[in-house]
Amino acid sequence: MKKNDENKASCRLGRVGGQAVLEGVMMKSGDDCCLCVRREDGNIKKKNSKFISLRKKYKFFNLPIIRGVVNFIEMLVLNMSTLTDSANMLGIEEAEAESKFEKWLTEKVGDKLMTIITGIAMVLGVVLSIGLFILIPTSVTKGISYLSGGDMNFFLRSVIEGVLKIGIFIGYIALVSLMPDIRRTFEYHGAEHKSVACYEKGLDLTPENAAACTRFHPRCGTSFIFVMLILSVFISMFIRIDAPILRSLVKLLLLPLSVGIGFEFIMYAGRHDNALTRALSAPGLWMQRLTTKEPDESQLEIAIAALKGAIPSEFPEAAEEIPETETDTADDVSEETENIPETGDVENDGK
Repeated sequence: MKKNDENKASCRLGRVGGQAVLEGVMMKSGDDCCLCVRREDGNIKKKNSKFISLRKKYKFFNLPIIRGVVNFIEMLVLNMSTLTDSANMLGIEEAEAESKFEKWLTEKVGDKLMTIITGIAMVLGVVLSIGLFILIPTSVTKGISYLSGGDMNFFLRSVIEGVLKIGIFIGYIALVSLMPDIRRTFEYHGAEHKSVACYEKGLDLTPENAAACTRFHPRCGTSFIFVMLILSVFISMFIRIDAPILRSLVKLLLLPLSVGIGFEFIMYAGRHDNALTRALSAPGLWMQRLTTKEPDESQLEIAIAALKGAIPSEFPEAAEEIPETETDTADDVSEETENIPETGDVENDGK
């Protein structure tokens, strides 16, 4: 019996991943995505969709390193659209009165307004990331080199840049975690990790079982970012350019390499539990003490509902909650359910 449980857990490793959103969780397994949010009335609203990766369509995009870059871009797009969906499902836009400018925008662009806003937010986020993690560390390190006589070797320069990047990242996360809404999202992040850990252990998916599981996971996006930051230190050692702007530009061009290598490591670490992966994953897991918080039972219910909805083949009872509708085979097909009652009707034994 114990051997069967171990085989069951082994088959589940790396099968599902997720994302914390506004008052909810999105889970993804293969092409299936399920987003669940808790509305103000206590009910769970659920949306199922399909997201088919380019890696499945074209072999080239599934080659090592390249697949990491493709995954990074696709997850940016998916995450932004998921955040938009969660806001819509919560009725945030409906609750806020439109300003004259918003009404004018709605009249001019119609239903494309949220897509445009999401696109702008994504661009601004990328620009901010480049500024924080490439331009500022490179410029500050150049200043330190100048003040120290201008004879700093490239090894030391790369180490200082890396320390600055990690310091900025930790400081940013620590500051935003002080915001109540962000802290609550971090609690849902913890619920996502705990439910995935519960599933991967082969346990019945209940809030009680999930609560006893760890909230730290090696495949987390926090760990991925931390791995990228560390990799960037080693890659920077080979950039023998002194001018800050040109050095930053070369780093930006080499960013896909960091992303690709980081992805390969994260996927390997997520499927293998040994002394090497535990040691290399430790810094990212430590960072998750900031980006995840202990969830309550209601948050675990949301994460479990999303996980079951993302694996309908294994949890058909979750699929039955979705009304039957005709769908096509487009890359992004979605269907939204009516509200699901808050407590026992969502929870089941996961067998």
